[in-house]
Amino acid sequence: MFKYYNMNQLVLPLDLEIKLQENDIAFHIHHLVESIPDEAFQPFLRNTGCPAYHPRMMLKIILCAYSQSVFSGRKIEALLKDSIRMMWLAQGYEPSYRTINRFRVHPEVKELIRQCFVQFRCQLVEEKLIDQEAIFIDGTKIEANANRFTFVWKKSIEKYNKSLIEKSNQLYNELLEKEIIPEMERENEGELSVEELAQMVQQVDEVITEYDQKIEASPDATERKALRSERKYPKRVYKQLIDLILRKQKYQKDFEILGERNSYSKTDLDATFMRMKDDYMKNGQLKAGYNV
Repeated sequence: MFKYYNMNQLVLPLDLEIKLQENDIAFHIHHLVESIPDEAFQPFLRNTGCPAYHPRMMLKIILCAYSQSVFSGRKIEALLKDSIRMMWLAQGYEPSYRTINRFRVHPEVKELIRQCFVQFRCQLVEEKLIDQEAIFIDGTKIEANANRFTFVWKKSIEKYNKSLIEKSNQLYNELLEKEIIPEMERENEGELSVEELAQMVQQVDEVITEYDQKIEASPDATERKALRSERKYPKRVYKQLIDLILRKQKYQKDFEILGERNSYSKTDLDATFMRMKDDYMKNGQLKAGYNV
């Protein structure tokens, strides 16, 4: 058994309002636009020519279409024939896409939209849905004029810096065991500072100088050969310490540039790598940019 269905029987048109749900967005748009004072619509009034569509109605259908992510004039015109909420807001009128577009570019519409924003915000404050002290900004992203392959990542710097700390501590312990340098009073037991590494460089350099003096003063070739062999380790450690100092200074500078960010561009230190809306390759490629 089927429910009654007959396409040939005349059905009288009913008010479309009863077809909408109680919390439909069309009701909110209707009350919002109706709350705008009549004085705001006076610039649209004209005494000659064909009567124009009421600006309240035009504003309602445009706001309703925008709330459904419909921005094309032709698509808004199509909604007036298909959408129940749009039919109710327009009360059966069907303005063409040309009329809709002409209304949207009218100089006074900008002021109307400002009035809508003011009324909408006042309603939210009255209903205690927002705090008057709250400020919200749009997270617009602007692409920077920087090379997209010059990124520096905070996680990578943290990883390399951790490895550098481990190598520095290991080298310090080796030098203590071989009695090449004396034990230092360290500020931080877990990490050697740049000044402490520079102090180690100076101490190792003094050891190398002592070996050089002994080699020059020794008349025995065998002894000189043995001294040169012993000097190899301090000379190798000296180069490693210089490299550690340079890398540590670089990582410290990177952390200063990064601040609370996760990345930056080498060619534009203020730019951060982020995903953009205009991803032409459609592969989630990161680009250097600014978040307004």
